[in-house]
Amino acid sequence: MNSAALDRVFRDASGRIVAALASRFRHIDLAEDSFADACEKAVEVWQRDGVPNDPAAWLYRTAFRCAIDALRRHRTEARYASHVQPENGNDDSIDDEILIPDERLRLVFICCHPAVAIEARAALTLRLICGLTAREIARAFIIPEATLAQRLIRAKRKIAEAGIPFEVPGPDAWPERLDAVLSTVEVAYSKAHEDAAGSGPYAGFAAEMLELTRVLAELLNNEPEALALSAIIRFAEARRPARVDSQGMMIPISEQDPARWNHALIEEASHYLKRAIELHSDQPRVIQACIHATWCSRQDLTNPAPWHAILTLYDALLEVRDDAIVRLNRAVALAEVSGVNEALDELNSLATGLKEFPPFYAVRADLLRRAGKIEEAISAYDIALALVPTSAERRWLEKKKTDMMLNK
Repeated sequence: MNSAALDRVFRDASGRIVAALASRFRHIDLAEDSFADACEKAVEVWQRDGVPNDPAAWLYRTAFRCAIDALRRHRTEARYASHVQPENGNDDSIDDEILIPDERLRLVFICCHPAVAIEARAALTLRLICGLTAREIARAFIIPEATLAQRLIRAKRKIAEAGIPFEVPGPDAWPERLDAVLSTVEVAYSKAHEDAAGSGPYAGFAAEMLELTRVLAELLNNEPEALALSAIIRFAEARRPARVDSQGMMIPISEQDPARWNHALIEEASHYLKRAIELHSDQPRVIQACIHATWCSRQDLTNPAPWHAILTLYDALLEVRDDAIVRLNRAVALAEVSGVNEALDELNSLATGLKEFPPFYAVRADLLRRAGKIEEAISAYDIALALVPTSAERRWLEKKKTDMMLNK
């Protein structure tokens, strides 16, 4: 098994195993360190003996034993023994079925405790539950990596010092944690969604976030934002079959064939959105879900793209969530409704905050191309290509750049 395949197994299993270990031992650093030790052992043992039938179960058992060994080495059994949860049966019988999303959901709520700084809650959860690196999380939140690393250290220290209980809190505590919980799920799904071909290291997050949002929607069935996020992820995932062409190149949403969308998921998403609108129609995620729903209501490519409706919804979204990402997405619709020059003016105001964000340069390159500013467009395409790691998106950018240069 090559190193890339091993890395995929480790990433896929990390969230469930770290969550299960943290739940058992009530200690986040111990859970992380033990999982890392188990991965090191796996590299040696699996390359020698072959990959086990259930890699996640093997990793969990090994990490569990590493944690016990670490406690013994540091003579802290007495300190932690009362916190370790009893296991039903022998540890050797543990299989992947026990590593359920609810364990991860528990750790999400722990990391989003109000004692943890607001700006660190989602970041810590993404590190522990999803196994994202500090660099990846920093890029998702558009902040320096060093800043993000310090936030993670302080957050874990705060959880240990505050003695935060390792359990899903009662309903009275959910509102103050909800936005951070939902933000975590959003970013985790975006990591799966950013690779149109579904071949990136985080592709597995798509199915996992579908399941987590189902659990959240059941747990918080009177919270419009939780219901709306469940709808958003289903609308987005429904479009996955149409996101790349036969050559593996990305297809923009306005050019996707609705016949290839997963209409069962769209129906499921519509059910969640209907309930969210009934509860609170002007919440940010509810409006975002309405944007997705507007796209997914398109029947075929002979119908014009619903740009006017999309722009109206983005205008409404700006009233309740005015941030650079919303404005960038609005600029795409603005170009179709009011022209590229007005959209470019909007984009110029975002340049400082999004200078490391690949979609900014992709949008800018396309608008400059349409405005006839070829040399500036080439520069923007080159920056976007340097920042975009995924093949489907790269192929689309390369084609747009090549077509522009052939026609200039």
